[in-house]
Amino acid sequence: MFTAPAWLVSQFYSLTHNYALAIGLVALAVMILVTPLTLKSTKGMLEMQRLQPEMKRLQAQYRGDRQKLNEEMMKLYQEHKVNPLASCLPLLIQMPVFFIMYRVLHGLSRTVTCVADTTNAACAGIPTGARVFDPDHISKSSQLWKDLKGKQEMLSFGLDLSKSPAHFISESVGKGLIYATLVVILGLLYFAQQKMVASRAAVSPTMSATQAKLMQYLPVVFAVFQIFFLTGLVIYYITQAIFRIGQNFYITKKFYGHEHSLGRQAQAASARARDEAAKDKGGDAPRGMFAQAKLDAQARREALEQKKTGGAGPVRGANSRTNGRPAGGARPSSAKPAPVQRSNGNKPARNDAVKNNPAKSTSSKNMPAETPAPVPEPVVSKRVTPPKNRPTPSASRPQRPTASGRPGAPARPKPPKK
Repeated sequence: MFTAPAWLVSQFYSLTHNYALAIGLVALAVMILVTPLTLKSTKGMLEMQRLQPEMKRLQAQYRGDRQKLNEEMMKLYQEHKVNPLASCLPLLIQMPVFFIMYRVLHGLSRTVTCVADTTNAACAGIPTGARVFDPDHISKSSQLWKDLKGKQEMLSFGLDLSKSPAHFISESVGKGLIYATLVVILGLLYFAQQKMVASRAAVSPTMSATQAKLMQYLPVVFAVFQIFFLTGLVIYYITQAIFRIGQNFYITKKFYGHEHSLGRQAQAASARARDEAAKDKGGDAPRGMFAQAKLDAQARREALEQKKTGGAGPVRGANSRTNGRPAGGARPSSAKPAPVQRSNGNKPARNDAVKNNPAKSTSSKNMPAETPAPVPEPVVSKRVTPPKNRPTPSASRPQRPTASGRPGAPARPKPPKK
């Protein structure tokens, strides 16, 4: 995996006899190979932006049905011949290339400690105990290996490419300032590159202003972390950043050159999608991806509740709030009904106040009679065996009815006392 990139570095070094120029030429070769994929991904991204109004319409139509939404999205992509993964190809390639170049440069600057009676060719003529380069991944017959073996520095334009800027800053601030300047230059190049991309790219309707700023300054943060990597890797990324700036000029001219170009159509479609999203949200600013995901989850929950209730709308916590009470919130009366007083002749006794006041009695006759409250039925015990530590029911004492309601067996008579 690392032999081919190291061989490419050695070939360019045999032409230039300069470490920085050889690393820069490798970066240019990689960028030239990746350029067709970058152009293809840019075109796919613009086609996706042009379909944003249709995508927003489908998201609003099938908000509660994720499976149906995915099916309609795939039909839309197939109809317009759009590959949603095409814009991810350059991003997927960058990380493996970074890892490979990191290992190649570390292999070229690999150091060994020379000992007495060693057979290592890199230690030939080197005093015992010295740490020198023993390059890896390249042929020992190459000019690059011959120039690096037995050395302790990879000097190019007065800079040691085999160590990180943080190493030199820790040794001396004055010397490390030169290496820190390379990191600052890389950050400025990344910032200029992102400015060019942001000036022509349409903002996603679901992306907030904070997220747009984060995406703009994220490469600059990546440049700051380069202070901990080898200086040769910083040279590699500086060359790539300069090439990308020229590449962005070409993309702007190709896709945004005239009024009816693909880029202009994508910008107009994105503007329409943002306006529709703002109208749906009551004129608010576009929400971020986390807020949008929260809204989608809430819409799915409401759709599930509507399916459970038969389309009547979600009823949240109706049973848990009422606990079986009436809709008005009144508690059912637990008081027992007042006993009806009976007089002689099994007729209900009238109140003395009613007897003394006949007007009230006549008015009470005209009023509708109140429905008496139902008398609760007696609870029949289901206990069959007598409780412990209690006397057994005898014939003189009435027995409890059994669970079946039938009369129990008569009690056994007690034996006479002796």
